[in-house]
Amino acid sequence: MSDRKPAVVSAAELNERIDTATPHSARFWNYFVGGKDNYEVDRELGDHIRDIFPGLADVARTSRQFLGRTVRHLAAEQGIRQFLDIGTGLPTADNTHEVAQRTAPDSKIVYVDNDPLVLAHARALLTSTPQGETAYIDADLYEPEAILRVAGATLDLSRPVALVILNTLGHVADPDQARTLVSRLMAGLPSGSHLVISDSTSTSAGMIAASEAYNRSGAVPYHVRAVEEITSFFDGLDLLEPGVVEVTRWRPDPASASGASPTVDAYGGVGRKP
Repeated sequence: MSDRKPAVVSAAELNERIDTATPHSARFWNYFVGGKDNYEVDRELGDHIRDIFPGLADVARTSRQFLGRTVRHLAAEQGIRQFLDIGTGLPTADNTHEVAQRTAPDSKIVYVDNDPLVLAHARALLTSTPQGETAYIDADLYEPEAILRVAGATLDLSRPVALVILNTLGHVADPDQARTLVSRLMAGLPSGSHLVISDSTSTSAGMIAASEAYNRSGAVPYHVRAVEEITSFFDGLDLLEPGVVEVTRWRPDPASASGASPTVDAYGGVGRKP
């Protein structure tokens, strides 16, 4: 566990850390959202998964849109000015701090990941408005109290915080353990804090087949879950309307509401700590 800010990583150091022979979860997802920080092995797996289940591209795209809508809502409608984003992944467009600070320039954001590749790219996440602040913690989801302790150097944990965990809890094999980790994180945040979660779900044969193929690739496994299991992460919280739903159906933008939202195997929601 380290609270260091990302330093400039040399090409030699990066080459030592990066395994280009095995697919990598952050690079794989980066490929699906249209990013450029991926390698041939990730693209090959991505194309193979797309052949099995073309809908995964919609999951990637709409999950990113869900992040933008939830962060905008929390900043604009709930007055949240502090965000703790765990499982950051590789930077793309409309990262949490960009969305939050577009609405509320004084927002503070702490990103958390334990991936050396994400660390190497994290300087792209550390831009900020003059009024706000961003920070990056090189830390592990399995150490919630340590995350909160270090995040407290940037965030005021006596005031509401939005805890954002997107497409990350599926890497925790045991759903009971995943619930415990979420509970420990929320226990360190005050009343009025919010929890934002989305993950891929076992709601179609195609998604299940895609998950099985991905897990056979050698990448860090990702476990798709039943919707009820994702809903259970919000136990003890007050769910905001419309509850835990397909990410496309969580408060869709009015401009796109007239069109039919794609059915996707990814569910998410937002809960408020009473």
